[in-house]
Amino acid sequence: MPKVQVLDMQGAAVGEIELSESVFGITPNIHVLHSAVVSQLAGARRGTQSALLRGEVRGGGRKPWRQKGTGRARSGSTRSPLWRGGGVVFAPKPRKYGFKLPKKVRRLALHSALSSKVMEQQLIVLDTLSMGEAKTREMVKVLKALQIGKKAMIVMDDIDDAVQRSARNIEGVKTTDVAGMNVVDILNYDILVMTKAAVTKTEEVLA
Repeated sequence: MPKVQVLDMQGAAVGEIELSESVFGITPNIHVLHSAVVSQLAGARRGTQSALLRGEVRGGGRKPWRQKGTGRARSGSTRSPLWRGGGVVFAPKPRKYGFKLPKKVRRLALHSALSSKVMEQQLIVLDTLSMGEAKTREMVKVLKALQIGKKAMIVMDDIDDAVQRSARNIEGVKTTDVAGMNVVDILNYDILVMTKAAVTKTEEVLA
């Protein structure tokens, strides 16, 4: 079982925690991670682009000139895709780009993403994280004590309003709860900060 030091808010080690082998200790599956990232990013696309087909463009009902005898190429409508102002061939229409992965694949992707953070020593486990009131400078002090100078995602067992408001104005820092974790965010942020309670809840949910 992988072991990680547990730190307090001042950055001092206060113990160790054994992580679940099945959640934090597997060999990351790169193919599954890629599929999960593509699925999530595709689902986030708005898919609102639209253009008019030749049958949807206004006008063009009358044949521009007779079929023969003019010396010009034959034409049946001024709204042909060949004409300026005409329709678009294979015009894009609003649609959904997302696709769903099987539940086991989604779960394996989360296991792989979390395990990669442990392997790369980019997981920090906090004994607890609490703020008396929402103060950005207090959160900055905690991040400095933990020597976090990069993009970091803070994961709590449940949403803590004071912690969330303290971190929301810090560039490169995101807070979420266990239910809000996803593969793209875990891979996107350089450091993953989790409370002990969040680790326990994650293992219960994903085991």
